[in-house]
Amino acid sequence: MKSNVVVRARFLGGLFIVLAILLIVRLYFVQVVHGAEYREEGTAQYIQSDPDTSGRGSIYFTTKDGTLVSAAVSLSGYSIAIDPKTLADPPVAYVKLDAITPIDKESFFTSVANTTSSFQNVAGHLSDAQAADIQKLGISGVIISPDEWREYPGGALAAQVLGFVGYDGTSTVRVGEYGLEKQYDSTLSDSSSGLYVNPFAEIFANMQDVVTTDPSAHQGSIITSIEPDVQQELETLLAQIKKQYNPVFDGGIIMDPHTGAIYAMAMNPTFDPNDYSAVTDPDVYQNILVSGRYELGSIMKPLTMAAGIDSGAVTASTTYDDMGCITVSGAQVCNFDLKPRGVIPMGQILDQSLNVGASWVATKTSYPTFTAYMKSYGLASSTGIDLPNEQVGNLSNLDDGSGPAVNFDTAAFGQGITVTPIEMIRALSALANNGVLPTPHVVTAIEYESGITRTISYPQGPQVLKASSAQTLTSMLETVYDNYELNGKIKMQHYTAAAKTGTAQIPDPQTGGYYPGEYYIHSFFGYLPASDPRFIVFLYAYHPIGQEYSAYTWDEPYYALEQFLINYYNIPPDR
Repeated sequence: MKSNVVVRARFLGGLFIVLAILLIVRLYFVQVVHGAEYREEGTAQYIQSDPDTSGRGSIYFTTKDGTLVSAAVSLSGYSIAIDPKTLADPPVAYVKLDAITPIDKESFFTSVANTTSSFQNVAGHLSDAQAADIQKLGISGVIISPDEWREYPGGALAAQVLGFVGYDGTSTVRVGEYGLEKQYDSTLSDSSSGLYVNPFAEIFANMQDVVTTDPSAHQGSIITSIEPDVQQELETLLAQIKKQYNPVFDGGIIMDPHTGAIYAMAMNPTFDPNDYSAVTDPDVYQNILVSGRYELGSIMKPLTMAAGIDSGAVTASTTYDDMGCITVSGAQVCNFDLKPRGVIPMGQILDQSLNVGASWVATKTSYPTFTAYMKSYGLASSTGIDLPNEQVGNLSNLDDGSGPAVNFDTAAFGQGITVTPIEMIRALSALANNGVLPTPHVVTAIEYESGITRTISYPQGPQVLKASSAQTLTSMLETVYDNYELNGKIKMQHYTAAAKTGTAQIPDPQTGGYYPGEYYIHSFFGYLPASDPRFIVFLYAYHPIGQEYSAYTWDEPYYALEQFLINYYNIPPDR
């Protein structure tokens, strides 16, 4: 009996060994000998060529009612090239081709003369009908090829926010250059190379879209918070300022101070991303609201006052004796008009924009504490905005709070330290957001090819001021707007607003001092309604001509902008 068991065990063991050998041999032939053939066959079951698939995800604006508006799309069609060696009768060929689609004559005949090449592109972006008409001509040496291009339906609208698609100089592959095209290049780029996925396989592939912790990690289209009509209104305003005062450049941001969602971001001069190669100065491509650093002047004073009040160094009713000018570390610090005000309360420092008063608050707060507040506002750290090339401010003059006293006194009114506009609007948003810093952002969601849309959530920043301190500053800035901006000319009867202007000297890198004369940056910020802010606005102009002070440059344009926002969003009165 025992011998039968042993025989059976040996038989089964031998059978398993033979089967294993056969399986290994079979796998060898499948994976090695015929591997390429089977891979091709398997791939064919999973994917097949789909020439109609767009090669890049779209970018959308979002209207106030949630409608998506195309900001950047990929289109397909045809391009025309010539073979100079075989092109029949170039002058006649040019006339016939130009009659169907405009072709630059000089460029065409330059291509004709290049007989060392057999392929010279002469026109692109042709429709199916145009390509068919050219095909019917039957011109020898004319080559029609499939073409795909990026189109920006809004033209120059939000150009520096969007960026464009071009060649980075290191490859022949088009990539996102500047703006969202660059920041979200991996999301917008088509990693499938125009391949269509079998629906059954796609069910499982799309599960990643649902469960991913980073919505931007997978390919798709991006949805932004940019409101096209608000963006257009801001750009029109900046163009008017450019025409009236001819600054070197100007710019602006409109943002929700609670969420950090940006409704408009614009600068002038600008460009059309559909024709970006026409730009002679590539600096125009840069989003200087994110990458530029400036001394922005007196719009810093509310943050200085907030530090004094929040730390307990002063209250809104504290008084001081304003001397008009003081000497600090051997340097003179003066009010804009050099005049003393005598004994006045804190509110007058903001009302009359007094440099000496801001310096006094910084000193009373103590320089180390003042420095700590400036850093807590995020004025020397990244905001986390989802745009490329963000720079951070420079507070090195403040060091650890132990540098020369004059550095702190001038920083109190926005000179001697540099900040980016996006840092500045985030810091000032704390006044409108009960002391909390928001996270500025442009993209709100990713729409995948599967149809799934994933919202992107952004964390609130730190609480940098007590809510009561922020509310006190809001009340003080309401008074500034109602009574002191253009002497109350722009006060609204049924709405409250909080605002402050800034006029800052521009540093001269050659002398280490400041440019003489009326060489200023004019800045402005305001939020409304002050009782429950919906929007915060930042505006600035670099060296405007014809006005010395920012109030005369920005107060009335801001008033027009806030009237537009009130009416467009149907904001109810708050007084």
